[in-house]
Amino acid sequence: MISDIAALVFMAVVIAVTAFSLWLLNHRRNFLLPRIYFGVSLSYTVWVVALLSMKYTSPDNARQLFILDAITNIGASAMPVFCLLIAIAFVKGWDKLPRRVLWLFAVPLLTDVIICTNPLHHLYYVNFSIVRSEIVFGPYMFVNGLYTYACMIASIVLMVRFMSTASSKLYIRQALLYILGVLVPLLVSVAATLRLADLTIAATPLSFIAALLFHGYDIYQLHLFDIQPIATQHVLDGISDCYLVLSEKGLVMSMNQPFRAVFGRTYNIRENVYLMDCARDEDREAKTPIYNLLTAVETCSASASGVSYEQAVTLSNEHGDKRLYYVAEVTPLLIGEKLTGYVCIFKDITALKSSLQQLENSRTRMMEQERLAFLGQMVGGLAHNLKTPIMSISGCASALDNLIDESLQSIGDPEVNDDDYREIYKEMETWVTRVRDSCSYMSDIITAIKGQAAHASASEESTFTVSELTKRVALLMRHELLSNNCQLICESDIKDDIILHGDVNNLIQVLNNLISNAVYSQRQTGGGKIILGIDRDAENLRIYVRDTGTGVEPRIREKLFREMTTSKGTQGTGLGLYISNAVVRGKFGGSMWLEDNPGGGAVFGISIPLENVTLSPAAAGKEENQ
Repeated sequence: MISDIAALVFMAVVIAVTAFSLWLLNHRRNFLLPRIYFGVSLSYTVWVVALLSMKYTSPDNARQLFILDAITNIGASAMPVFCLLIAIAFVKGWDKLPRRVLWLFAVPLLTDVIICTNPLHHLYYVNFSIVRSEIVFGPYMFVNGLYTYACMIASIVLMVRFMSTASSKLYIRQALLYILGVLVPLLVSVAATLRLADLTIAATPLSFIAALLFHGYDIYQLHLFDIQPIATQHVLDGISDCYLVLSEKGLVMSMNQPFRAVFGRTYNIRENVYLMDCARDEDREAKTPIYNLLTAVETCSASASGVSYEQAVTLSNEHGDKRLYYVAEVTPLLIGEKLTGYVCIFKDITALKSSLQQLENSRTRMMEQERLAFLGQMVGGLAHNLKTPIMSISGCASALDNLIDESLQSIGDPEVNDDDYREIYKEMETWVTRVRDSCSYMSDIITAIKGQAAHASASEESTFTVSELTKRVALLMRHELLSNNCQLICESDIKDDIILHGDVNNLIQVLNNLISNAVYSQRQTGGGKIILGIDRDAENLRIYVRDTGTGVEPRIREKLFREMTTSKGTQGTGLGLYISNAVVRGKFGGSMWLEDNPGGGAVFGISIPLENVTLSPAAAGKEENQ
């Protein structure tokens, strides 16, 4: 029977395990495994309480002893099933117990029914006695015993298979402790069944104390039930290059091998150690990756929402230093509204950064090529624009030459009086005025060309008016407009001077591109007027170019401003509008748009927020340039 020492041990264990399981259930009520562990402790309590009751029951009271023995079997037959459920739930990463696993309790329930009705059929006991040597078991006892052993062996097999695939040392330690907790009672039960040793009735329940203690250590010290490992590991390996799993208090629960290689060795991050303890004072001063990670975890904890940031890491080896770039995302793990931990995912973007840099370099080269092509067009226009004033100046110089010769030859001629000289000087003044006008026109053209010839990356921030903008655009586009039988009309619905701040050359290039596109479209319909208009709505200043050309096809319209697309075929690259949109957004905070012209053709426009525009009271009328 049960000795007094064994009875004291049972009572102490029951009290401790019951208190611990209740505490665990209260603090981790949303986890499945603590609830299963509570089932283990409850089964063990029923088992032990019934055994202790048998100790203090008279040996002559056979009926009461039989009832108590039946109660012990309720706990004894349920405990192996609960142990198997722990293994299954741990390995499968279950949050909720599927109903199908309740069939595992079918044999224990059947056992309880057969024991309670044993006097009718004697399937479990042929002869019941509290003296072990006098007990004669029926055939069903061996069925129940085999099922019990099968549950315990299956749980050990599941954990061994899990250990063989787990990369985390923490998971391996957790699984080993679990296996030891099940292996001890399994061996004792086998020894008792095969009578390999002279064991009392208390031997088997005493052996299950190992399961309770090892599993309790797993829970409290190694956080066995805080994270479902296999699901976490598979999911995180699939969506990340490196990952780290932390408990709600910042304890390192798990990491994969890439994280250990990149971050773990450098900053001594290891499992079952608090992340805060891995940080050094110099990490805070230098804002190293571990400091950034700690800051992100604190922010995540305070906001209960995910935090993303970019992290650069330098790895040193015998081949030199290698720079790696990651996008880090720290996400809180919530069950209900309770924070239970954090998952830190690191996605390697080193190749992407390199590709983006190459793309940026290519875009810069393409922008420069587009700018050079535009400058080539302007040089052609410049030659034509300068030809007219130069010829005018040459004619004026020839006329002045003749007047000077005439004036010199008339000196001393009595027929030439003062009025004649005044007439000559008046005519000379007219020619000089024409020379001055031509020089002013040439100066305006050269100024406009000089501004546009600046490098694409150069940015000259200044304040300029829209009237200055339209004047320079008209000068630069004059040759292309005239050669294609087009006329530029500048009109404005705003009477105030409109002042913008930024690089005027950027906006000139955008408008030149829109007007050039309008000329190309309108040339196919014989030319005509192109409107460069200015108006405003409640939020934006609008500068638009309206033509009466062929319009824009729907397939092209869908891609405009977002992709490099063109309707000019081999005569265009589609880069102009793409760059123009980037310039308007990046340097003026605005946007570009397209509308159909009711009279045929298209209206391309720029919208600049009024907060970036100054309206100065002044007279503003219509301008017409051609």
